[in-house]
Amino acid sequence: MPLSFPVSVEKNHSLQRRMEVLGISEKDLSERFIQSGGKGGQNVNKVSTAVHLVHKPSGKQIKCSVYRTQGLNRYKARDLLCLEMERESNPKKTDATLQKLRKKKQDKHRKSLKKKLEKEKPEWNDPM
Repeated sequence: MPLSFPVSVEKNHSLQRRMEVLGISEKDLSERFIQSGGKGGQNVNKVSTAVHLVHKPSGKQIKCSVYRTQGLNRYKARDLLCLEMERESNPKKTDATLQKLRKKKQDKHRKSLKKKLEKEKPEWNDPM
């Protein structure tokens, strides 16, 4: 039975497909849960939400404590492992993809700043 994470069904299927294409199976993964610390208040100091994932065949290790919930960190750790394996197998393609994502993010940020400035700009009623 495939794992299910607390994300949308599409994201779950997408991750499953990426793992299949890269030859990563759940039995090749060793997963531990550790306390993360940092932002999040007492919750992160008391509960083991961070995930330490080891891919046994390649020896790659991923530690993920991005989110405050264990389920999302489990999903993100597998996503990061897939990204790492993709980068290793085809470095030019992933670099181009990352550059596209960065540019898209920069454009979105630029648009939002422009919109914000337009909103804040006072409108002057010049009687002349």
